[in-house]
Amino acid sequence: MREINRIQESLWRSAALKTALASDPAPIIAVVDRCAQAIAAGHKLMFCGNGGSAADAQHLATELLVRLRGTVVRNSWPALALTLDPAMLTAAGNDFGFDEIFARPLQGLGQAGDVLFAITTSGRSANILRALQTARQLGITTVGLLGGDGGPARAWCDHALIVPDTETMRIQECHITLGHIILELVEDRLTGATP
Repeated sequence: MREINRIQESLWRSAALKTALASDPAPIIAVVDRCAQAIAAGHKLMFCGNGGSAADAQHLATELLVRLRGTVVRNSWPALALTLDPAMLTAAGNDFGFDEIFARPLQGLGQAGDVLFAITTSGRSANILRALQTARQLGITTVGLLGGDGGPARAWCDHALIVPDTETMRIQECHITLGHIILELVEDRLTGATP
């Protein structure tokens, strides 16, 4: 019985957080607008995060590079997870310090007009903060998938989508849902697809 209660409580909590995010869709629409504009203009979307958020970064970049929905026929769109290259990550960490593992490659790969998704459940990861600061200097639009109150990262985000909770698992569940919604709407706009 205890496990049944845990299952139900976890699902209800996750659903309640998603319902709270649904109450104000305007910030999500603003991100969709910017991403669609960037891709249409030939720019790219980039993603970074640590741990589970690194996996989410790779997941979302893949949805753009390969495909999100098998029912929508489209070209591959430019996307990059800054978490993918172990040689680059370890070289940047060794030569410049762990705080620079995303900022350093961003300096070489990012261009004004691109969009950077910074994914952090705490909003406090030093390497995410440095990536956001670097993106701002380069004229790259910054989108934060954040948790709690957004932490220090919130101040560096042009668009902050904040999951109002402190439990990492529940925040990550909402982050991937938000990412899928954003990419689905971008795909609809740029291909004329209808649900």
